[in-house]
Amino acid sequence: MKKVNILFGLLLVLMISLSISENCYSQAKKPTIMILPSDVWCNTNGYMLEYNNQGTIVKVPDYKRAFQENADLINVISKINGLMADRGFPLKNAESAIKTIESENAENAMLTSKSGSGVSESPVDKLKKTAKADIIMQLTWTINTTGPKKSITFNLQGLDSYTDKQVATAQGTGAPSFSAELPVLLEEAVLAHLDNFNVSLQKHFDDMFENGREIIIRIKKFDSWDGDLEKDYGGKELSANIEEWMAKNTVKGKFSTSDATTNMMLFEQVRIPLYDATGKATDARGFCKDLQKYLSAAPFSITNKLMMKGLGQATIVLGDK
Repeated sequence: MKKVNILFGLLLVLMISLSISENCYSQAKKPTIMILPSDVWCNTNGYMLEYNNQGTIVKVPDYKRAFQENADLINVISKINGLMADRGFPLKNAESAIKTIESENAENAMLTSKSGSGVSESPVDKLKKTAKADIIMQLTWTINTTGPKKSITFNLQGLDSYTDKQVATAQGTGAPSFSAELPVLLEEAVLAHLDNFNVSLQKHFDDMFENGREIIIRIKKFDSWDGDLEKDYGGKELSANIEEWMAKNTVKGKFSTSDATTNMMLFEQVRIPLYDATGKATDARGFCKDLQKYLSAAPFSITNKLMMKGLGQATIVLGDK
């Protein structure tokens, strides 16, 4: 009888442990995702626009026109949205984010200093900043026709929206089918690969949750400022003080000083918390606001300006506003 009771007790503990484990897994945070057609698809189908980036003409995807004119795109993204939602991944609506940008009249905005210096953001950077998705899923597809049968070849890339690094990929060709409906062909082609794709996405997000998001920070100076990064403050150069601040405020002190001169510093692989104290997703702008305050306060008292490029790149320019 004792043995039976012991075995029953062990079984009960095991069941409770599995239940807790399942409950924790189901409540685990997942990355937010936005699905977009790839640059190749947009270029092939004639959905590109040009914008002026400080005198240089750059071509980027014209997502707005693609969503307005191409019904296949809407159907394909809707199908992928459904497949991802079934697997518990929250999705951001790219079309809605584009409308938000339009309503704010931000398509061609440029951030400048009072002295005329500045950086511009591409429409794609603005879209990422508005949607604030963790992952951008870029989708490319082509339809193959063999007699009365059709199949679809697809390429799906998961990109970290802060760094543009590829974190997951899936590609393949579905079996030939008499079905002429694009969403059905796509589902048949994608289904065999989607779960492995999502495992890679979740693995990347789990790494961010533990070690922080990765961003890039640049420190520059206006020509009009008479100081530089070698100026002494309390027995340490300004650059050393900034590195000390970075070590204290990054996740596990993780960052890399890729370049440093009298007039500039470049920090890469800067790991910042995934969420702030209120549970809100953090980005380079929010993190660098604190660095701005640090540089504006004594003993530095340096006037500075923060300029952004998308979610993951920030530049602080010293000496002007």
